[in-house]
Amino acid sequence: MTTSDLSFHDQTAIVTGAGSGIGFEIVRQLVKAGANVVLNDIDPAKVEAAVSKLESFEGKAVGLPGDASDLAFIEEMVSLAVAQFAQLNICIANAGITTYSAFLNYTPERFNRLISLNLAGSFFLTQAAAKVMIDQGKGGRILLMSSVTGIQAPAYLVPYGMTKAALQMLARGLISELAQYGITVNAIAPGAVATERTLTEDPNYDRLWAGVIPSGKVVLPEDIARAALFLVSPHSGQINGQTLVVDGGWTAVSVSPSNLQFPEE
Repeated sequence: MTTSDLSFHDQTAIVTGAGSGIGFEIVRQLVKAGANVVLNDIDPAKVEAAVSKLESFEGKAVGLPGDASDLAFIEEMVSLAVAQFAQLNICIANAGITTYSAFLNYTPERFNRLISLNLAGSFFLTQAAAKVMIDQGKGGRILLMSSVTGIQAPAYLVPYGMTKAALQMLARGLISELAQYGITVNAIAPGAVATERTLTEDPNYDRLWAGVIPSGKVVLPEDIARAALFLVSPHSGQINGQTLVVDGGWTAVSVSPSNLQFPEE
């Protein structure tokens, strides 16, 4: 089965952090398969550009710029999805930030900012979406974006990895409270992904990581999106509380490029 076999007609989704990279590719594949999507990013220019790229597809993308860690804005996103498309079936909490820093230098300000978006934003978006899905009585799919840093422990990414490990536990823990309503909650843990951001930080990013990934290839946004579409499709109904690692086998060896640069914020 490929993503071309999946249909999302009459399905409505929210995807945060979707102005570029993994989030945008997930939205692109969803609307191509017929879904209607509320596309969020904190950058209004990115939202506008992203929506314009999706106009020719079967589904519809509605852009909503804003801070996915803000509780009032989370409610606005959910309300827009229901008002615009009369339902909410899929919620993908993709928004997040990556911070590189030595543990001994990490400040409370940076820590609180990281926790607010990566963890609290995903938690309360999941909560708001689940309430709507329960009221609708038709079940639903919730997907959280974790990371291999929540499984392994690369240097200079400890606080970031903490948030990503917590999202895996959130997916697992919610089984006991949401499965009875037909709602599944899963997570994806991407490995090294060649996106606009990572290639800007290091133009050699894809080549460096391809050298240590067992598959011999860096992960692409398309790889993550294909996995995401399966997990939010009807075909994944018996998959719940799980974290799917998409990393070309990297976590099996966990070797980092020797000359990888860590851009300290």
